Amino acid sequence: MRMSQQSQANLIGCSDCGLVQVLPPAAVDSVIECARCGHALMGPAEAGIDAPLAFSATALLLLLPSALSPLMSLTSFGVQRRSWLPTGVEALWNDGFAPLAVLVFLFSIVIPFIYLGLMVWVLSAIRTGMTAPLGKLFRWAEKLRPWAMIEVYLVGCCVAYTRLEDIGNLHVNVGGWCLIGAAFAIVLFTISFDGRSVWNALPLRTQPAIGRRAISCGTCDLLIDADREQSHCPRCHARLHRRKPDSMRRTLALVITGYLLYLPANLLPVLSIEHLGREQPSTIVSGVHELISSGLWPLAIIVFTASVLVPLMKLFGLSLMLIMTRWWSRRWLVGRTRLYRFIDFIGRWSSIDLFMISILVGLVRFGALTRVRPEPGALAFAAVIVITMIASRCFDPRIMWDTGGTT
Repeated sequence: MRMSQQSQANLIGCSDCGLVQVLPPAAVDSVIECARCGHALMGPAEAGIDAPLAFSATALLLLLPSALSPLMSLTSFGVQRRSWLPTGVEALWNDGFAPLAVLVFLFSIVIPFIYLGLMVWVLSAIRTGMTAPLGKLFRWAEKLRPWAMIEVYLVGCCVAYTRLEDIGNLHVNVGGWCLIGAAFAIVLFTISFDGRSVWNALPLRTQPAIGRRAISCGTCDLLIDADREQSHCPRCHARLHRRKPDSMRRTLALVITGYLLYLPANLLPVLSIEHLGREQPSTIVSGVHELISSGLWPLAIIVFTASVLVPLMKLFGLSLMLIMTRWWSRRWLVGRTRLYRFIDFIGRWSSIDLFMISILVGLVRFGALTRVRPEPGALAFAAVIVITMIASRCFDPRIMWDTGGTT
């Protein structure tokens, strides 16, 4: 079956359900969704390059002084302590919690800089018409996006701020205000950015031929002849697979591990506060209780939802998908696909308590008078966060539609 070159260029395979469809012309103020599962295939026609480029460049520029200037200063017992972005990383490392230090370092410093740098480079190159391997760069930027957690780090700072007020006088410094600005710019970037506009702007040297059997690239959704499986996508250079390799087994192994770590993550103390010789261990739930006791109900709800409910919901949701897929069930396919999109998006926000711990450990250092130490529960909690995020990335929602007999 032959089709026009224009129709072939508009063909797309939905990354969530696998349905092959032709993209209609985008309206100015509308979002094009998959006809079967409701996945957003393309944003409004007015979504361009200029606004995302401006917001990403602003976020990158503001992130530099936030990393080089103190975020907060705490004065207690006549002694002042200052906190930079790397301060918590250094304190966790010195306390023997190297895995936590590495995670905080990656999520709050390294990956955000790399992600924003890649986005500025790709968008600038498209804006100026530069020729470069932009597909590969943009593919890596898309993979790094869930792990760049400046907005989540800022919420962790807010939680830490409420707990530090009882210890001494706390002030937000220049770096802190720059961090707030960077987080705000990232939010505006996310709202204005449409990844499909970038993929469509990337040139293809040759239009891939499509036969009777076709597969879609799992990264950029480009439709390619099935005979090219195991080769590389001509647009983003990702290796082509009909479905993610060993998706069910990898997800199952990670979900089981997540369940095993969830109990110690919530039952063991994640930090302890030593004040005038008295040591007070604190779990995630007790931290939520402290926020409620201080009258900070909205913040308590956010922390409880992100740190307790979201990991459990991700584990339950992925378990449901695995079981129903294994049973070849056709029930609730659209609902399960929407649930997958939600848990894949929301999982990163469970890191609020992880960042809060790093801030407290790095800032509250007053010797025998007052200090905060991390506890083993923080390791289990961080492992649950990472494992559930990787699990949702390993799972391929298209197999739910395959086993449901809808392809």
